[in-house]
Amino acid sequence: MSTELPAPTILVIDDDTEVRYSLNRVLSSQRYRVQEAPSGEEGVAAVKKQAPDVVLLDNRMTGMTGLETLQHIRAANPRQLVIFMTAYGTAQTAIEAMKYGAYDYVVKPFDPPKLLALVESALRTQADSKSASSYQPVVNSDEHKEGIVGTSPAMQEVFKAIGQFAASDASVMITGESGTGKELVARAIHRHSHRAAKAFVAVNCAAIPENLIESELFGHERGSFTGATAQRLGKFEVCDGGTIFLDEIGDMTPTTQTKILRVLQEGEIQRVGGSETIKVNVRVVAATNKNLEALVKEKKFREDLYYRLNVVRVKLPPLRARVEDIPQIVDFFLQGLFKAKKTKVRKVSPEALALLCRYRWTGNVRELENVVYRSAVAATGDAILPRDLPDEVRSAGEKEDESAGRAATTSDTPVSAPVSIEELAAQLVAAVAAAHPGAERETLAALLGDRLPSATKPAPRKRAQKE
Repeated sequence: MSTELPAPTILVIDDDTEVRYSLNRVLSSQRYRVQEAPSGEEGVAAVKKQAPDVVLLDNRMTGMTGLETLQHIRAANPRQLVIFMTAYGTAQTAIEAMKYGAYDYVVKPFDPPKLLALVESALRTQADSKSASSYQPVVNSDEHKEGIVGTSPAMQEVFKAIGQFAASDASVMITGESGTGKELVARAIHRHSHRAAKAFVAVNCAAIPENLIESELFGHERGSFTGATAQRLGKFEVCDGGTIFLDEIGDMTPTTQTKILRVLQEGEIQRVGGSETIKVNVRVVAATNKNLEALVKEKKFREDLYYRLNVVRVKLPPLRARVEDIPQIVDFFLQGLFKAKKTKVRKVSPEALALLCRYRWTGNVRELENVVYRSAVAATGDAILPRDLPDEVRSAGEKEDESAGRAATTSDTPVSAPVSIEELAAQLVAAVAAAHPGAERETLAALLGDRLPSATKPAPRKRAQKE
């Protein structure tokens, strides 16, 4: 025998008797259990005695105000869902209500369907919060000091490559889409190399103006150009004995490419405006999200430099190719945000995690990190729920569900097996003969003539013999 779940309890806190009566009627019509409190003090006491599923709280009341009541309720039960009610939809009221942890707010007079929809939304959120209560961390952030998380086969290959190549001094080329974590891999290679005690310097070649990149990389002498008021060491000198990471190498100008090639071949640089040759011992790790092979064919990237940089290659997979790693990555980001005291969120509901796994991450891990941070900031409790996710992530999941529904409907429709022309003709003849026995069969055969397969042609009628 199935037992029905108890109806959700809604607590209405309002000092206006008519408002409480109206809300009671609207909510009771949907079979909600309604409790009433005529003041903020009594409302707080009711929440402490037995927490309702949702609280509808008026703003302007005699005695304790709505905002004060909200703060006391949230202090007594941080997970309590409170819908704030106000007759004055000012920006200040909305900001204050949301700041103190209200689930949402509505403006009087109420539109019953919209109010009921908001209550339903709050109840779904409560269910999601309960499902998130069983959440357990899936990674130990202390074991991922590299910042690279994943157990998928694709990432295991990346980890193996880092271990194999880190000990050598060979130049490394890291390829992959934007946001896949190329700099993290470069830092891991440096950290596990014999150069770990020396400097690691990262340079974004695409972010430095063309007229400044040589000065940035190789330094300059005083007076070498307008604004050069003092001698400056370049990145290669700064990381002598260490590792330099040249990100977005495909955006480097031909002139700079030539000078980088000289560093790799001769192990020496020359400051802008200087004549002295300076020896440097630097390991170069380069990265790009462009197709360098195509650039070489188009004569936009030096072929000799390409082969100098591409001694060892590490290819990073896009996030959509390792969806199984998303729960671990999300957990890693949440732990980092909590330790840095940027949010109080430490969990994610199964429903929200499912949406994150189904979204197509064009911005890869960098985009996922941004979404986790945004959602954690938006969360009113200690868990990220579906309502906290950006619209584009939620809508992508809804569209996928709709597509799956349409596909299921189509697959459930019986499809007739293909039949031959002969079979169709035979079915036609049989149908006509059944409906109109007699001369119609011969008439049909005569009309179709040779186009009717012989197997289906009616046999000629025998003439009746005269007695």
